Amino acid sequence: MRVFVTGATGFIGSAVVKELIAAGHQVLGLARSDEKASALAAAGAAVHRGSLEDRDTVKDGAAQCDGVIHLAFNHDFSKYVANCEDDRHVIEALGSVLAGSSRPLIVTSGTGLANTVPGQPAREEDVAASSAAVPRAASEEAANSVAASGTIVSVVRLPQVHNTVKQGLITYAIAVAREKNASAYIGEGRNRWPAVHVLDAARLYRLALEKAERGAKYHAVAEEGVPLRQIAEVIGRRLKVPTVSIAPEEAASHFGWLAAFAGLDARASSELTRKRLGWHPTGPGLIPDLEQLQGFES
Repeated sequence: MRVFVTGATGFIGSAVVKELIAAGHQVLGLARSDEKASALAAAGAAVHRGSLEDRDTVKDGAAQCDGVIHLAFNHDFSKYVANCEDDRHVIEALGSVLAGSSRPLIVTSGTGLANTVPGQPAREEDVAASSAAVPRAASEEAANSVAASGTIVSVVRLPQVHNTVKQGLITYAIAVAREKNASAYIGEGRNRWPAVHVLDAARLYRLALEKAERGAKYHAVAEEGVPLRQIAEVIGRRLKVPTVSIAPEEAASHFGWLAAFAGLDARASSELTRKRLGWHPTGPGLIPDLEQLQGFES
């Protein structure tokens, strides 16, 4: 299968490209610079020059391929709502090319979007929150919209994706701890974040593409929930700064925009995903990777 991949040179996308090629697929990766184009070529992928802002370029890439994995997302949190709406429009553009065909589209979302029963982990069948409440839900709303137009679309919901180089939102938590000279958690720090190693996530994307199950929601979750206190303690030890508990009302001043996530208890299950795809994560856990994470000394 020839696969168009957006975000192909990103943290997760670069792992997905390698996974696809190793499995015998051909990859056409979106690249907006010479540097990114060179990285794609070095990985064995074909290069499609363009950017998400140029919808015609994105549609042209999708038109050349047998399937699409959409991973690109602008993580500039200073304009988060606008970025989420931009993602909606990119998904709609991709879906317009694939509608009525047998070519699948894989859309990226987050496990934190699922509406769950309090105290229970998010599950694949849980409906996503409204984008009016959670802006990132625009991606799943767009997936639902293009599905209604005849596109074979499925969604991969990501937790904290990690290796020893990068760790999702934890990368930002480390920066805050360095700036504040303290690694903090809220209250007792019992709230939990789900996690997955980046190579396990990449394998799930490939399996989801090959399955091409219309309307499926998959959770790329290896660990249901890692306590924030445990994460903060490792960060504090690695940075050699105090680990402290702060009150909920102090979260905004300490964490900034990250405060919206720092207090969430966001456990998520992948039981159905494992059954549907035969996916069995094997990578290291979040804490072992955090213990070995590069860059603490910088």
